[in-house]
Parts: sequence; structure tokens; C-alpha cells
Amino acid sequence: MNLVNLQDVSLAYGPLVLLDNVSLGVEEGDRIGVVGRNGGGKSTLVSVIAGLTEPDSGRVIHGRGLRVGYLHQRDTYPDCTVGEFVLGELAEHEWAGDARVRDILRGLLSGWDLGGAMANLSGGERRRATLARLLIDTHDVIILDEPTNHLDIEAIAWLARHMRQRREALVVVTHDRWFLDTVTTSTWEVVDGRVEQYEGGYAAYVLTKAERERRAAMAEERRQNLMRKELAWLSRGARARSTKAKFRVDAANALIANEPPPRDTVELVRFASSRLGKTVIDTKDMTLTAGDETLIDRLTWQLGPGDRIGLVGVNGSGKTSLLRALAGERALDGGSIRHGKTVKLAHLSQALDELEPGRRPLEAVEEVRKYVTIGKKEFSASQMLERFGFRGERQWTPIGDLSGGERRRLQLLRLLMDEPNVILLDEPTNDLDIETLTELEDLLDGWPGSLVLVSHDRYFLERVTDRVMALMGDGKLVFLPGGVDEYLARREATADAGEVPGLATAGEKQDAAASAPASGLSAAERRAVQKEMQRIERRIDRIGTREAELHDLMAQAADDYTRLAELDAELKKLGAEKDELEESWLLEAEKLGE
Repeated sequence: MNLVNLQDVSLAYGPLVLLDNVSLGVEEGDRIGVVGRNGGGKSTLVSVIAGLTEPDSGRVIHGRGLRVGYLHQRDTYPDCTVGEFVLGELAEHEWAGDARVRDILRGLLSGWDLGGAMANLSGGERRRATLARLLIDTHDVIILDEPTNHLDIEAIAWLARHMRQRREALVVVTHDRWFLDTVTTSTWEVVDGRVEQYEGGYAAYVLTKAERERRAAMAEERRQNLMRKELAWLSRGARARSTKAKFRVDAANALIANEPPPRDTVELVRFASSRLGKTVIDTKDMTLTAGDETLIDRLTWQLGPGDRIGLVGVNGSGKTSLLRALAGERALDGGSIRHGKTVKLAHLSQALDELEPGRRPLEAVEEVRKYVTIGKKEFSASQMLERFGFRGERQWTPIGDLSGGERRRLQLLRLLMDEPNVILLDEPTNDLDIETLTELEDLLDGWPGSLVLVSHDRYFLERVTDRVMALMGDGKLVFLPGGVDEYLARREATADAGEVPGLATAGEKQDAAASAPASGLSAAERRAVQKEMQRIERRIDRIGTREAELHDLMAQAADDYTRLAELDAELKKLGAEKDELEESWLLEAEKLGE
């Protein structure tokens, strides 16, 4: 059933066209991820879908009585308690006896005082409260604009599980690629006023887009070859042209007219790094406190040359404090810390206020370095700013007028211009779009220094680092061989349901008794389940092999459109079968409690 339909919708702000004759629809059960550059029109698109923004032209049609739940990037908050804001008019016995509501409170507001005032919450806490209120209600379509902002890894994992269980159609804008891949089943890319549609989550979108670009490159190569032949023929002189058929001249001129413009990209480059010695950063009995609380308790640890550490932990466990201490920006409350003689350290903090609002980007970069040598070529600060997306007048725009993403890119450029060999990154993905994130990952792939990264972006963290360590709230730094999955498992195992305010203990026990199986699987039943899982895995492997063969065959049949259609149909059929098999595998795994 069609819930929302856009017909030939266009919308522009001045000369900037965000939507250009866009036609699309949202159906029941859709789970759509919206991606694209910052400022490219993602938020505008979902606002139009929700009926909150009127397009310049075209029609937006909602089904009769459609209930839309919309999470804005910015909201206003009434003067009330947290409980009144989140739960509305629900009586305590109503929400306390509802397992779904309790699960939402546990996932997003664990440990909160529902009687506290909304006015006393931070911006991130208010964001969580708004998300909880939206999820408690029922809707036909849920639209989430950057829902993972201000959520830690645990809350993002909970939200992904929760959204997969809901039946409403979902449209979500986020830069969190792990969340997209876990939750969504189709992807919309907003680019140059168009909305390109792809089947599957983020990984499928990347594969399909790469295949489209490969085909387009092959077609472009053929077009370029033809264009060179035509131009060579035209260049023989006016006399030769006058003796040839006019359609030949028209064809060549058409090719020239269709020459695409240079691609406008944010480009990150590989900066030189000073060589590291054997000692990078050593701590001995390092202690950090916050008031009466001990964040780090007598930590003895070494960061070695080339180490790439991802740091996770519960909120308030001291991740940012640890980075500041490693950077020498925070005094220790005990123990010692030693930097190697060759260490040239850079620290990217969460704060954006270190950039003076009245200064210009060019001044801020030249303050670090006016020129940098990359390879054998020298680049000025202005040229580097242009490569980071600051073109023309944007280099002279006051920093206070830049967007959060632009200021983040400016911070990153200033940091890299100084050519460090040790980088401490505290939530570097905040306000960066997916294109910039992938460019940053590519940069860090070839960067030879040592790295410590704090990030709630699980995809980025797992992509960039080699090892994951955690602060579990007990003052200890723990190595996790199983990575983020092990961290989440440990947290779940130690979670205290009593942290959720107002929950009825009896209700919890009833739910636990109702959900517990009467008895476990017998040995024979477990063997049968494991055998079925192995059968599914073998079939998935065979599908993967055939998919690779089909991609090769499609490359060979690039000029045979009939053959391409046949191969593409088989590829889609295999993809559908693979999705069903993966779902079956998960169902079998649940029987084993895995």
C-alpha cells in the first residue's frame, strides 16, 4: 500500500536546486536509508515527505489519515518534567506495565529521573528524550533525521534492534553506515537535485553504485573514443568539412556539448609523517579523577609505533579525559606519562570553540602552515582549503558562519597540515557526511603513524582501527579481542534493569517468566539446528561464487543489452534468495541462543 507519493517535486533556495522533478513513493514496510553530501538536500527531502515543507512545484500526496512520526535535527521543548514530555498522559501503571514502553526507556533513558525538568537536560539528553517520545507513539511512517547523534554505541545497537522489530515504514537520514546496513532495505541517494534509488542497505548500495559507475565509465570511454575520431575529422579544415555530410558535424558538436563538468569532490591527501621511534606514549600508574569519581585507576599502558586503537566505553567513563591526558592537555591525578622523543602529536577534540568565530578559514590554516609539500609539489594553504571543499568566497567566510561539518573539516585540515605522527581523534565523525568519511578512511589507510580513536560510529571505528579497548566504568582499560561485539555483550551481561526509573519489579519478573522457554533444546535438536545452519551457509557461499561469475559475465557483455538484462535478472533473483537464506540462518541461530 502506498503511504506517501511525490510527483515531479522541485524545490530550490535561491540558485541552489535541492530537488529537481523528483518522483518517488513510500510503501508499507519500506525501510529506506537516505544518504548524500551535507547540504545536498537530505533533510529537505524528508521534510517534504513529512508534509512540513512545501515544494516550489509538484505534488506530495499522503494516504488518508496518515500518521507521521518525525524526528527533527532541532526541536523546541516545553517547560515540563521528563516524564510528562516523554510519556504524555499515560498513567504510571499503564506505561510501567507495558514491556514495549519499558524497553524504550531502558534503551534510551536508563537511569534517568522522570521527575526532573526538561530545562535541566543537555542538548544530547533532550534529543534522546524526543526520540523516546516518538517511539512510544504509534505511526504509519517514522521519519528520523540523524537519530544516532548523541547516542553511544550501546544505544545505537539498541535502536537498530528496536527499529527492525517495528512494523511502520521507516525513512532515516544518517551518516552511521553500520546503522544503515543493519536497519534499512533500500537506499536513496540525494545528489544534484536527483534521488537515485538502490535496493538493499548501505553495503548493497555501495556495490550497486560501483557497478553502475563501472558501466558508465565503459560507456564514457567508448564515447570519448568516438569524440576523438570526430574531432580529428573536424580538424582537417573548413574545406574538408564543407564536403562532408552536415549530420557528421552536428554529431561531433553534440558530443562536445555533452562533455560532463569536472567532478566536484572533497579530496583528502596523504601528508608526510615524521618517523616514530620505539617509544610513543607510555603511562605508569596513571590516575584520573572527576570530583569524587575515579575515571582511570593506576593505568600502566603503552601505545606503540603504528598502533591503531579504537576506544569505547560507557558515557562518563573517561574516554575524552584519557585522550586529553595522553595529549598533555590535562593534569594527572596520579602516576606519570612519557612521550617518545620523536613524537609529534595532534589532538582533534570534540569542541569546535577552539576556532575563533571571527577569523577566516584561510587565516586559521595559514596560522598553522602557509605551504605544505605533497610528493614533489608544493601547495598553498588556499589550494589545500579548496581541496577540502572551501572554494572561492568560502575561504573568507567568518568561521562562526560555517556549518558544523565545515568547521569539522577545517579542524581536520589544520591538524593534518602540521604533519603529525601520532593522532588522537575524539568523535571525528560528528557532522561529516559519508563521502568525507570514506575519504578520511582512505587517508588513514595510508598513514603510517599511531592512532587512538574515540567514536560512536561503529563502521568508522572498525574500519580504521586494528584493536578495540574499553573503559567499562570501573577505572580499568580492557583489551577486547572480539571488538565492539564483545563490548556490547559484556555491557548486556552486566546491565541492571533497575536503572530504568519507575519499573515495576513484579512486571519485570512476569515478562521474564513469559519470555523464558519451558525447556532448552535437546542434544539431538541442537545438532539438527546446527546442521541446517551449515546447509544454509554452504548455499550462501555458492550464491556468492555465482554472483562473482555474473559480474564478470556482465563486464564481458557490456555491449549486449539483451544478455545484460538476462544476467541482471539472475543476479537479482540470487540476491533475493540470499536475503531469505540469511533470514533463515538468523532464525536458526536464535534457537541456539546465539
